[in-house]
Amino acid sequence: MSAPAAAETTAAGGMGLFERYLTVWVLLCIVAGIALGHLFPDVFQGIGALEVARVNLPVAVLIWLMIIPMLLKIDLRALTGVRRHLRGVGVTLFVNWAVKPFSMALLAWLFIGGLFRDWLPAEQIDSYIAGLIILAAAPCTAMVFVWSHLSRGEPHYTLSQVALNDVIMVFAFAPVVGLLLGLSAITVPWDTLLLSVALYIVAPLIIAGLWRRRILQGEHGYARLDGLLKRLHPVSLAALLATLVLLFAFQGGQILAQPLVILLLAVPILIQVVFNAGLAYLLNRAVRSPHCVAGPSALIGASNFFELAVATAIVLFGFQSGAALATVVGVLIEVPVMLGVVAVVNRSRVWYERRAGVPSYEECCPASVHLYASH
Repeated sequence: MSAPAAAETTAAGGMGLFERYLTVWVLLCIVAGIALGHLFPDVFQGIGALEVARVNLPVAVLIWLMIIPMLLKIDLRALTGVRRHLRGVGVTLFVNWAVKPFSMALLAWLFIGGLFRDWLPAEQIDSYIAGLIILAAAPCTAMVFVWSHLSRGEPHYTLSQVALNDVIMVFAFAPVVGLLLGLSAITVPWDTLLLSVALYIVAPLIIAGLWRRRILQGEHGYARLDGLLKRLHPVSLAALLATLVLLFAFQGGQILAQPLVILLLAVPILIQVVFNAGLAYLLNRAVRSPHCVAGPSALIGASNFFELAVATAIVLFGFQSGAALATVVGVLIEVPVMLGVVAVVNRSRVWYERRAGVPSYEECCPASVHLYASH
């Protein structure tokens, strides 16, 4: 999952109230959204109708308010840092772009298109599969900082990996989604898909990059940037919570009417997260990456950029589609599962470092390392 601004960590390693109880807030938003959607269906139908070129304006604004503060943290110059941990970067890129979208497509075809077909609405099968593919096609960005912090990850690696993934998404997201939807015999509206990429990746990346550059050009640039991020944090957090409430309000009727559908959609998502996290972790051990790189690598490899996935599914298929529901189920499943993956990564560090040639944690991540590698 990617919850932009919720990922703010301090140099001292402290976590805010929201990060500590992330699962609780998500569950509260789910309950609130379903209840509001049930009590005020006409209101939310009106909000859903506020569209331009099939882009819902309230959702677009909320997603920008989440994504842009998160992208302000990313210094694209950190791409030079990929050379420090090439093995970890290579493993993560392999899992993110060569394994995860295709493994999810395979699991979607196997479970949704095959084993579970008789228990699902026939007219929504293709849409569910499309939603799962879209969910897996973009690697997580902002929540990576939370996962990396919880797993005591090497922050220079995390920063450079996120910057690299953001750049790759600009060029790879639409082709990967288009290819896999095409293989699923789902009509690909390329103009709408490319609009989604431009709206939710390219434009925020350009705005954040220019804004960051302007701030850092002045005196005490990093102090000013830190101050801005702190001011934007509650705005971005409010946008995240509002988006979750809104999405579950739109989907509340379906969730209440089809609890079995939610459970069945959760199965391939759960398997996909565990499989890709385990694959990235074990591959990093095989190539002798340090544990403080393997941890965030596994978490980046498994988690998804849910904001982009939800927005793309809504633009391509609409609010009431099975695709939108599948991406929202991804939000529901991913947070508690990723917290479980963090626990496994942390508890297995001694075993991981028993492999000959694996550097110790102290060698990889000295106490002086902090998030802003470009200071």
